[in-house]
Amino acid sequence: MSKKPITTPSTTNTNQSDKWQERLAQVAYRFNQQYQNQTFELPIEVQSMPIYREWMTGILTDKIVSPFWEIAQPQKNQHCLDIGCGVSFLIYPWRDWQAFFYGQEISNLARDTLNSRGSQLNSKLFKGVELGSSHHLNYLSNQFDLVIATGFSCYFPLEYWSAVLVEVKRVLKPGGHFVFDILNPEQPLAEDWAVLETYLGAEVFLEPVTEWEKTIKAGDAKIVKRQSGELFDLYKVRF
Repeated sequence: MSKKPITTPSTTNTNQSDKWQERLAQVAYRFNQQYQNQTFELPIEVQSMPIYREWMTGILTDKIVSPFWEIAQPQKNQHCLDIGCGVSFLIYPWRDWQAFFYGQEISNLARDTLNSRGSQLNSKLFKGVELGSSHHLNYLSNQFDLVIATGFSCYFPLEYWSAVLVEVKRVLKPGGHFVFDILNPEQPLAEDWAVLETYLGAEVFLEPVTEWEKTIKAGDAKIVKRQSGELFDLYKVRF
């Protein structure tokens, strides 16, 4: 599991874009397999790890879900964008929050599932999911009160997240908040989880929290609140 950035400072913008597309395709493929309930062929040594057994039994799910609503609950009539949303509109209580849901997702399966079922669940609140990457958001500037991005930052280098921060700042209304999570490498389960995810098809970057916070600061974002979990730390920031 490399901690090194995918590109070097001398890499051209074109090459950077190519690298992002390669990694985006990798992550999308890993999650498409999961959404299709495909079997993952893993080495015996990985299957013998306790975290693998937790993954197989579903115990791990509660440890990796970041409850963004605990530090930034969507409010009634707010326009909220969930980046890397998966099928979250079908899982989380958006109807109780009465907030308008917009999504962007790199998995075509997740996008198609939400777009086919979301409007049936609540056609007023569900505003659709776009297919696309986090560093190119298919939405207007100053459109959202709240942007959420959980469950995927660890699959990309910090350099990529810098580009994400630029886009999120663009689509947020003045005074709006961005809530996202990071994998904390100091957590006891972090390295084993990173090994498991790498074998599942998506390499994980174990970046120090201090480097994450430098990246946040460099993106002109101010940390409003932080909440620790068993694997991931949640951040609420504003620009």
